[in-house]
Amino acid sequence: MTKSLTITLALAAVLSACNQPAQNPEQKAGETVAAPQLSYEQEKHLKNVKQLTNGGDNAEAYFSFDNKYLTFQSTYDGWGTACDQIFYMPIEGTNGQKPPMVSTGKGKTTCSYFMPGNQQIIYASTHLAADTCLSAPRVVNNKYVWAVHKEFDIFVADLQGKILAQLTDTPGYDAEATVAPDGSKIVFTSTRSGDLELWTMNLDGSDQRQVTKELGYDGGAFFTPDSKHLVFRASRPKTDDEVKTYKELLAQGLVQPTALEIFVCDLDGSNLRQVTSLGGANWAPFMHPSGSKILFSSNHKSESGRQFNIFAINTDGTGLEQITFDNVFDSFPMFTSDGKYLVFASNRNNGGTRDTNVFLAEWVD
Repeated sequence: MTKSLTITLALAAVLSACNQPAQNPEQKAGETVAAPQLSYEQEKHLKNVKQLTNGGDNAEAYFSFDNKYLTFQSTYDGWGTACDQIFYMPIEGTNGQKPPMVSTGKGKTTCSYFMPGNQQIIYASTHLAADTCLSAPRVVNNKYVWAVHKEFDIFVADLQGKILAQLTDTPGYDAEATVAPDGSKIVFTSTRSGDLELWTMNLDGSDQRQVTKELGYDGGAFFTPDSKHLVFRASRPKTDDEVKTYKELLAQGLVQPTALEIFVCDLDGSNLRQVTSLGGANWAPFMHPSGSKILFSSNHKSESGRQFNIFAINTDGTGLEQITFDNVFDSFPMFTSDGKYLVFASNRNNGGTRDTNVFLAEWVD
């Protein structure tokens, strides 16, 4: 994602927390909306697009194992959240009602996912370290950065918000957990080895094993539909200056997410293969249930770097195709296990604000 400061600040605006609610007085937060303007003529793979949230910063919505619910993170004044907290809702939306909050309401959370059985949700939180939201710079030495808070650990809670287990307790960042379709394993990102690497563990937190070992930020991983491989995005600093900058920022609990490509590997890290070589920001990958192609978000076609859309690519790196055609930001695609529906986050239909909302569409092959 190496872009100018102007470009990277555009991404910061897209993903910034504590946004103002959308300026539509006739629509309540969380109300499901279906209207022609929610999709674009070129979006031939998307049908009957529906807006499931309205207001604030809502993202990383992922389906339950039975495809009936979505868990997601939200920062929204209307729901009393000063920074990201974890919620869940039926895929039909909540018709204007505040959805149940699963996280404690303390600290900052990220990256939630349903556990097998659909009655528990895994997520990362800093609430053990502080009741309030943690802060971090967005720009360091004219470089846009993300925070990797060492206070993050991974927890499992029931749908009433009761924490049932803490799965990680090692020093450093532990977050970005997702669960294998067969319910056998969890993959997550950790700094416990000194770098941001992928790790796997059992559902109870046992048998934690390092997957990746090359310098760079390996994260945002999902299992492939057969649960035998991982698809993820990674940075790979190569030059002396890139390596120096990466290490210096990581020592401060920061990363510069400005050069990311999509990779796949086996669960033990073998057969590591780079799928994209597009330049810019290629991230948030998820594999189609057929196992034949990967959807991901990218700004590689944007001259300014400000536009992020969802693309599809074959697993061998061929057949690149643009899926969404939004003017600002589309990301975090995920399919239902049967491939009938796609959920994603977008800035479309936000009344000109910076709001990011959750959208659901029928998928057309």
